[in-house]
Amino acid sequence: MSIFLETERLRLRRWGQSDFRLLASLLQNAEVMYSWEHTFTDEEVRAWMERSLASYAACGLGWFALERKNSGMIIGQAALTPDVVNGTHYHEISYMLHPGFRHCGYAREVAAALAEYAFCTLKLPAVIFEIRPENASSIRVAEAVGAQLVGSFIKPYHGKGMLHAVYRKENCGQSSLSQSVTPLQ
Repeated sequence: MSIFLETERLRLRRWGQSDFRLLASLLQNAEVMYSWEHTFTDEEVRAWMERSLASYAACGLGWFALERKNSGMIIGQAALTPDVVNGTHYHEISYMLHPGFRHCGYAREVAAALAEYAFCTLKLPAVIFEIRPENASSIRVAEAVGAQLVGSFIKPYHGKGMLHAVYRKENCGQSSLSQSVTPLQ
């Protein structure tokens, strides 16, 4: 198990080839993927896994399995990834949780931890959240960690343009979360 980051209740670890079924349980679940308006085939899950492994090798970042520390159960996945929106380079924070683990504070906890890592370890000036406007839960998470709406863009996905709001959190140089986040190598 290759741990990337820990919080009070969660562990983010790198996906491995043996995690295919765990990853598929997320990407093939219509309730998890409702904002994407698409569930993945096995081939698309394999491609996602390969992109994740390549991203870890290239920059140490990507989508990570989101595991409860007390049980080892995978409850979703979360990401800190380089991204380009309208020609500008950013780092994006993303997350998706199995439905039974929503509204427990996990998304906020992992989003705050990833922002902390981005600011304190990577020294990034800001992070963004790309959120479908109808995804009220993700908007609340972004706002709860201090991100503000700064614009929107159309993201091409599976042959259609999908409107996404962009929330941005600035690195203020102050961290109130440093005691709750443990970066691991």
